[in-house]
Parts: sequence; structure tokens; C-alpha cells
Amino acid sequence: MVPVMFLLLIQLIALLNGYGVEARIRQYKWEVKNEFKSPDCYRKMVITINGRTPGPTIRTQQNDTIIVEVTNSLFTENIAIHWHGIRQIGTPWFDGSEGITQCPILPGTTFKYQFVVDRPGTYVYHAHYGMQRDSGLYGSIIVGLPDGESEPFAYDYDRNIILNDWYHNSTTEQAVGLSKVPFQWIGEPQSLLIHGRGRFNCSSLSVPSSDPGLCNTTNPDCSPFRLIVVPGKTYRLRVSSLTSLSALSFQIEGHNLTVVEADGHYVEPFVVQNLFIYSGETYSVLVKADQDPTTNYWITSNIVSRPAPNTPPGQGVLVYYPNHPRRSPPTIPPAAPVWNDSRPRMAQSQAIKARRGYIHIPPAVSDRVIVFLNTQNEINGRRRWSVNNVSFTHPHTPYLIALKHNLTQAFDQNPPPDGYDFLNYDIYERHPNANTTSSNGIYRLNFNSTVDIILQNANTMNPKNSETHPWHLHGHDFWVLGYGEGKFDMFNDPNKYNLVNPIMKNTVPVHPFGWTALRFKADNPGAWSFHCHIESHFFMGMGVVFAEGIEKVGKLPSSIMGCGQTQGL
Repeated sequence: MVPVMFLLLIQLIALLNGYGVEARIRQYKWEVKNEFKSPDCYRKMVITINGRTPGPTIRTQQNDTIIVEVTNSLFTENIAIHWHGIRQIGTPWFDGSEGITQCPILPGTTFKYQFVVDRPGTYVYHAHYGMQRDSGLYGSIIVGLPDGESEPFAYDYDRNIILNDWYHNSTTEQAVGLSKVPFQWIGEPQSLLIHGRGRFNCSSLSVPSSDPGLCNTTNPDCSPFRLIVVPGKTYRLRVSSLTSLSALSFQIEGHNLTVVEADGHYVEPFVVQNLFIYSGETYSVLVKADQDPTTNYWITSNIVSRPAPNTPPGQGVLVYYPNHPRRSPPTIPPAAPVWNDSRPRMAQSQAIKARRGYIHIPPAVSDRVIVFLNTQNEINGRRRWSVNNVSFTHPHTPYLIALKHNLTQAFDQNPPPDGYDFLNYDIYERHPNANTTSSNGIYRLNFNSTVDIILQNANTMNPKNSETHPWHLHGHDFWVLGYGEGKFDMFNDPNKYNLVNPIMKNTVPVHPFGWTALRFKADNPGAWSFHCHIESHFFMGMGVVFAEGIEKVGKLPSSIMGCGQTQGL
């Protein structure tokens, strides 16, 4: 009953502050199970919600209460579902991060998530157990304004699109390869999906199958995604990326994209032809159907920041009504951006500012600065990703429960380092000592303090190579203070921070051989994950955990317990 009382209290506070008088309770029942699907024409076992992947879209309004009863009908796998971008104020136990805020949902059991959506915007949900997101367990959350309120931009119709990459190997096969000695990389994806649909070249199979249904381009599962538009109308496209690995560009042939929202915050509008988007990010773009209405146009996604010559582009069709939906555009798809040209990607990152009239000014100074050096290392011959030469491992007892119940034996009580050897570390070279250590220690933040995070990219274990890492923070939004190339200069670069109109986000890229500076308030009691949103990278240790205000966390529901040292609590 305690969680319910918390939610009612949050709704009451919202009402008293004039945030809306029509807050509703929206209830969903989901069954998660394995099914055979062919989203890119190649049949494989996927994870569905009520028979679908992507799963059902949650459409709701600010200050509504969401109740999702999840039944795990998988035969052998646990699950957990993270509500990405929902801050879980007052309900940190329903963040959906297995090992951090809850024990997993066991096969054959039902778990109830219950939380308030406190801000309008575009968000997503997805699996947060192992690398299950790669199996299709994901979907959209669309939070509208309360009745009677309007956005600072006009449009006629609202649509949402999830972009993804797609592998034919199961997540278990991928995890085994990543954990092997010698290391077996997962490789580039076999295809790109636009809202759950892609097209794999069946003739490229290395070993032809005697099963005609294994790869079938006539399967309706992989018919191209089609977006039907009415000439002259303006569309708000909510574009989200939940790729396992790939950074993407997204474009609609012949149409400008006006960026107006990022991760739930209004953006000072700017126009692009290619929207660069990283795993975990969400954007709203305005698209006007103002081209020749007698023809249809390509919608495409392409991999950037990595060489992927064998991965075909994602392709959909923008259909001008009343053209036939199955009519293909008369042109070839537009050319992809140059995959290794980071300049336009950096330029887009730097162009994203908070919209005038909707600027949240950050604190002028921070109380603590933590620098995270992103490196690739090894432990006993096993390839790992590390932060400040420490590779993260999940404990058996979720942090939130261990912290609240003072289970000091549940995880390492020694904190990880706040920085690295700034003076002597060369970010452009493979480090001569590739060895690293592992830990499940955490960063304890003073409640209500202001924290700066500097994400510093460096060379991997491959010569002259640095990868793009999209970092996602649970439970908070942060101000993006700046981006830069090369090594962060702690004496001069802070003078260049944008403290006037920085955008707030929950996911942000750090570009190859570059840095990204963030600032956030540690004002949400709980234990919160901060990690690279690339599935294999987080699996290999690229993440940390922040704890703040644990003494202010309410009584934990018994439903999140049952694993590790929580048994019997």
C-alpha cells in the first residue's frame, strides 16, 4: 500500500501546484513471451509484448499514473523493463533496472509497475536484463500535455517511429562470444529496422537453407514501414533510437526535418536533412508534406560512426495520400552521410539548445566534478569496457535494497575513482597496459548537490580507433554544458560551458576522441544507473551507479525483492 500512497501524494502535489486537474490512471496488462518473427525477412526467436514487437505504444498525459502488469511467459529467462526518460520521482523501485532497483521478474510470475509521468515528451521503454533489448522487447511512451495546454509549435498529426538495428544471432549467443577467450565480437548488425521492419538480403546467406520459410522476402512481417501523409499537412514525427550498437542518420527524401524536442525538452528549432541519433535518444521533428504529391518518397536510416559495408540501410516509404501505399518511390534512396566524418555529428550536438521561454538555467557552479575516462581493457584475457580503469559488474543484490537495508556485504563499499591520470594518459594511443580491474562499488552523492560529469573518450584496443558512446542517466535529466575534441582541459574548457541556454537531456553521445560535459542535481532519492546505452558495452562493464538521498526513500515494496540477500527481508 505504501507505493500507492506515494503515487497519490505525488498526484495531489501536482494538482495543488496547478499542473492539471484531469490526472488519470491508465492500466495495461502485458504478456511477455517468445515467438518466431521475421522483422527483416529472416526468421528468429524474438521477445514480444502481447504478440508484438515493437510493443504497444503507451499514450498518456502529464501527471497520469501508469500501471503495467507484466507477466513473464518466457520459458527460461528473467526480465525487467526500464521506463527510459521517466524520472520515477517518489518511485525509484519501479525504474526497472535489474540488479540496481529490483530483482528480476521470474518466468511464470507477474510484476506490477506503477508510476507517475511527470513531464510531457517522447520516451521509450525497453528490457533492462542482460541484452534482451536486442531481442525486440521495447516500445514508445508518448506523454502529452494536460487538456487545454498547447505545445510551442504547431502541427496537424502526431506519429512515432522507433529505429533499431537487428542481429540474427540470439542475445545468448552474443553474450557467450563477448565473454569468451579469445574474444568474439558480435560484428555489425545484419539489418536496420524502421519501426520493426527491415529487409535482409536472403541471397547473401552463407549457407543456403532447405527451409524456405527461414528467409522469405514475401513475408508480411518485413514489408516496408509506410507513413501515409496528407499533402500540405505538418507532421510531428517522434523519432527514437533503441539500437543495440549503431549510431544512425535518419532522413526523408526531399523533406526538411525541423528539430523541436529532444528527450522531453523543447529545442530552439533548427533544420536538418539528416538527423543523427544515438541509442537511447528521442527527438521530435516537424515535417511538412510540401513536395510533389503525385509521388512517394524514401525514409532511410544508415549507420554512421562505424564501418558497416554489409549492413543494408533501413528503408521505409513516405506515402502521399491518395497514392497507392505499395507504390515505390521512382528514385534510388538518398545517399548516406560519410560514416567516419564526425564533423556534422558534432555540429548537430552543438546546435541543440533549449528553446527560448523554456530554458532551465543550471546552477552556476558544481559541488563535485567526476571525470569518466572510457577505455577498452582486458581482465584475465577477457575483453572489457572500463571507466577510470574499473569495469562495472552487477551484484546479486540490487543496490537500492542493499542501501536501504544497510546490507554492507552485498557490494564493494570502496568507491570507484573520480578521475584518471590526466597529465600522462594519451587518449590517442592504445594504452600499453591493457589490464583493468572490476568492481561493483558505487558513487555516493550528497543529496541536492550539483554534480559535473566529464565523459572523456579515448583509443580502444585497436590502433587509431575511438568509438561513439551514448551515455544514459536514470532518474534525472542533465544539462549538456558542452562538447569538445581531444582531451578535456580542466583549466580552460569549463570557461567555454554554455550556462545560458543548455539543453536538458537524459542521453548524450561522447564523440570519438572527444569529451562531453554534463551537470545535474542529485535531487532524486534512489540508486541510479549511468551507463553506455550500447548493449554489448554495458554488458562488458561500461557503466556506474550513483546513490543519493537513500534515507529519504520510502518503504520498499516486497515485489522488488527475492534475489541475493533480499530473500527473507
